[in-house]
Amino acid sequence: MPFSDVHLQLHSIRATELRAEAAAYRSPSPAPRWQTRLGWLLVEYGLRLVNRPARVRLSPV
Repeated sequence: MPFSDVHLQLHSIRATELRAEAAAYRSPSPAPRWQTRLGWLLVEYGLRLVNRPARVRLSPV
């Protein structure tokens, strides 16, 4: 059996283990629509705060 076949077999086994592990942590039901919308609203607001241009301050003469 060539090396690549063994590698693919090991990869397949590990992928199956990871899928089973992810299924154990998955929530039983999806988040309500309002929680999803609120979450994305907060993300958008945070990105706007981070990416807003610096204000030019005029020094008094």
